[in-house]
Amino acid sequence: MATASTTLTQLRHEALRPVIGSRVLNSKAELLSGELGPEIRELLEERGVLVFKQVNFTDEEQVAFTKTLGEFAPERMGDGENVSKITLDIKENPGAAEYLKGSLYWHIDGTMNDVPILASLLSCKVAAPKGTGNTGFCNTYAAWDALPEERKAELKDLRTIHGVWPTVFYYDAEPSLAKLKGMRSVGENELPLVWKHRSGRESLVIGCTTLTVLGKNHFESAEIIHGLREWATQEQFSYSHAWDEGDLVMWDNTGTMHRAEPYDLTCGRMMHRTKLKGEEPFA
Repeated sequence: MATASTTLTQLRHEALRPVIGSRVLNSKAELLSGELGPEIRELLEERGVLVFKQVNFTDEEQVAFTKTLGEFAPERMGDGENVSKITLDIKENPGAAEYLKGSLYWHIDGTMNDVPILASLLSCKVAAPKGTGNTGFCNTYAAWDALPEERKAELKDLRTIHGVWPTVFYYDAEPSLAKLKGMRSVGENELPLVWKHRSGRESLVIGCTTLTVLGKNHFESAEIIHGLREWATQEQFSYSHAWDEGDLVMWDNTGTMHRAEPYDLTCGRMMHRTKLKGEEPFA
């Protein structure tokens, strides 16, 4: 359960699922000391998702903890070292609630960028009613590793087109042209289907932003995109976090997919997010 440490403080943790998710048991003071940063980074790459149960970080503490793990990444609009409010409640988040509806479906953050963020840290300020509003995660390293070798050979060199606008059709079957044009203005990006990491490991790059597979017709693309999503999100590769106020969860954005699970959008569910700057390009 615990790992040896060269620091004065030992990192203490326990597995939540066989191939994804660990709960870190250290105190807030130990986490904020910075001594555990390198070990937490190693554990994050190994386990994909780390849970800090009811650690109750303030915004300032969350920023400080994030900076013990790597370079702090501001939001796209430039929020400096502030946290971002993540909610689908349009009254609380009028500028981004519509855009964030895509977060209800499996995705990787930053597919419009050549270098995606390394990790996100999400803390719960207001939880949704029990049984709703979980955040789901799946391990795209483990999902790739478990594929048959012949299937890997078919997929390993394929490339895909990603965009924000395809996510609209997941929650709005008949979107307005204005909405589509607005989302299309974010652009598109060509990415590998299989991310060959500098570590030598490989992971799938899929999710609701995936529009098409280059060189395949529409149905062949859909078979690959949705078939791999179905494969990667099986229970054996997945963890669903049920939030309590004060929880903080961080995930490796380079080796997992995630999604918010359904909840009443007017319930006031509120998360505060910080991010670590990316360190490795997709290709």
